Amino acid sequence: MSNTNELGRTDIAHLPTATIRYSDTGSGPPIVFVHGLLVNSGLWRHIVAPVAAAGYRCLVPDWPLGSHSIPAPDADLTPTGVAGLIADFLDHLDLHDVTIVANDTGGALTQVLLAHRPERIGRVVLAAVDSYESFLPQPFTLLPLLARVPGSVRLMTELLRFRFLQRLPIALGWLSKRPIPPATVDSYLRPSRESAAIRADLRRFLQHARRRYTLDAATRFDSVRVPVLVVWAREDRLFPVSYAERLVRDLPDATLELIGDSYTLIPEDQPELLTGRILEFTRLHATP
Repeated sequence: MSNTNELGRTDIAHLPTATIRYSDTGSGPPIVFVHGLLVNSGLWRHIVAPVAAAGYRCLVPDWPLGSHSIPAPDADLTPTGVAGLIADFLDHLDLHDVTIVANDTGGALTQVLLAHRPERIGRVVLAAVDSYESFLPQPFTLLPLLARVPGSVRLMTELLRFRFLQRLPIALGWLSKRPIPPATVDSYLRPSRESAAIRADLRRFLQHARRRYTLDAATRFDSVRVPVLVVWAREDRLFPVSYAERLVRDLPDATLELIGDSYTLIPEDQPELLTGRILEFTRLHATP
């Protein structure tokens, strides 16, 4: 069963341990988008249409990171497990030579994916992402401990109903430079607020969101054989540009592009600039 939304036709992928809702639009070489914690496919709403119009098939899943609509009680929601879900999704749709575009927490998961199951990946865009010791970054480092306290995730999601709290650094204040439209924020926060099963998924992921996963992935960077574009916000409040420079030094075939007037959520703050970088990179590294 499928329907349509602003990201294209909506469908369901029945993976071995989880059911993933995704949008699918365009035709041509596949690009799969990987969002971060407590956002969903809506993060890419300004990017997918122009990328698809340029001749790409855009697949935009809701990964089980707290803003998804289908609970995943049987899935391994450690970072390695969620990276495995991304690989299973590529397998399920039999995608080859895939471009992965990742932001925020999704970038940490993509690094784990590159380290363990890179076979279907042809190129990667890491747009302001967790990496190395910065998974999770300040001021979010206490979330894994908080998630172990009964009732804490529900309290957090209830407090985030209030608009003035959403702009605090511990919420969205250091993620986006300018306020995200209220309807979009509601689409990000409503699933975990309204569903105990979604909160349980979020809690399981948070309990394992630790730097040891990104540090382990980094030890395997010398085996990465695909080109990587690292796109970073010059003014990022969570991830200093030094992390981007470190990624470019450590990955064998990586380049760095800096974007101004943005924080971490570049797809929210500067979608047109990010779209341009994605298209330039995929054309430069197109498979003959």
